[in-house]
Amino acid sequence: MTTAGSVRAEGDHGDRGGLRTALAGLTTRGRSFLAAGAAAAVCAYVLGQSDLLRVGLLLAVLPPVCAGVLYRTRYRVAGSRRLSPSRVPAGSEARVHLRMDNVSRMPTGLLMLQDRVPYVLGPRPRFVLDRVEAGGRREVSYRVRSDLRGRYPLGPLQLRLSDPFGMCELTRAFSTYDTLTVIPRVEPLPPVRLSGEAKGHGDGRQRSLALAGEDDLIPRGYRYGDDLRRVHWRSTARYGELMVRREEQPQRARCSVLLDTRAVAYAGAGPDSAFEWAVSGAASVLTHMLERGFSVRLLTDTGASVPGEGSDGFAGASQGSADTAGLMMDTLAVVDHSDGAGLSRAYDVVRGGSEGLLVAFLGDLDEEQAAVLARMRQRSGGAVAFLLDSGTWMREPANASGPPDDGGKWSRMLREAGWTVVGVPRGASLEEQWRLADRERSGLAAASGGEGAG
Repeated sequence: MTTAGSVRAEGDHGDRGGLRTALAGLTTRGRSFLAAGAAAAVCAYVLGQSDLLRVGLLLAVLPPVCAGVLYRTRYRVAGSRRLSPSRVPAGSEARVHLRMDNVSRMPTGLLMLQDRVPYVLGPRPRFVLDRVEAGGRREVSYRVRSDLRGRYPLGPLQLRLSDPFGMCELTRAFSTYDTLTVIPRVEPLPPVRLSGEAKGHGDGRQRSLALAGEDDLIPRGYRYGDDLRRVHWRSTARYGELMVRREEQPQRARCSVLLDTRAVAYAGAGPDSAFEWAVSGAASVLTHMLERGFSVRLLTDTGASVPGEGSDGFAGASQGSADTAGLMMDTLAVVDHSDGAGLSRAYDVVRGGSEGLLVAFLGDLDEEQAAVLARMRQRSGGAVAFLLDSGTWMREPANASGPPDDGGKWSRMLREAGWTVVGVPRGASLEEQWRLADRERSGLAAASGGEGAG
């Protein structure tokens, strides 16, 4: 729960500007009373009717008196907001809970509550709260939903205070806000054999065993996901940072997911565009591989990765794997098109890493980028490319069921380099494409006399 702070219905009594603000908050009813009172007073003067003058004075005096009383009212209201959940997939709903607490010793009047939300989340919610007793509370909630990824601010919360006669309204705003993160849709994937290892620790659980005693160990720095039982305290005290032992360190299977974000590689926009399918596909593969125990790494054509990610990526099937998935989803929630025209920076990152499965979600290619991808294949244990051709995705839905154009000669060039290439038609299911990639790789392995796993 995030506390939005508290507001006081009063201002600085020595500030004349505050009283002018209160008078400026007169409602239509209050202004009508003022106008009616002034008109009655003029008519009473012209007609010489003292009773009408008293009525006019009452009408004219009531709105300023209500404004002054409301301005000097001494009660405090505290507000809080809670998101459930604070991270939601695109197209799903989240509920926002608001709570108002009267922390003063006197009851409030009529309160009108309004929360500010971006237009993509829906209409601005408004609530009317009746009299809140001293020390009492009121709770309300509303739903938000977005088909577009992103981080959306909620708030600040605004409170309108009104007098019992409805003559004046004052608006007070809380100072804080919350953030709703709309992450890409994640599609569950079946376990298939795409890489050279069936489990997260590889065949035979290869280990780099230490051949000397504990005093002769060469420890390394602690990495996110390392078992704390392997902390080498003597080296930690010597170097002033956490160090872990290298012995019996399993050779964990690795998976790098490359997301092509080049603006020139995609056409169209919106939740059903090719780029959004690629982002959702990358999120699904990352989540799937984390659950299977792989060390995962997210790359884009700019070479950027998730903040806090090590050179070997994040370890899966560990205590912090849920936090790791959250970090990656937060990164993908705000990923956007890049201005770059090539994949060379991503290749530099792959070239400096170790072998493992490489899964790429690619837009339109040219000869230069196909050549870069061919070189990437040499640095990976297995490579799968999902090609989203703009020509296929820009077809009308009635014509989208035809055979996908998977990049023509660029697709053949990647296959010759050892890639498993799957052309993705418009509206395709990632689960189906995932199984298709497995079948194509199995056929390629059988044709070459080998076998794949993953």
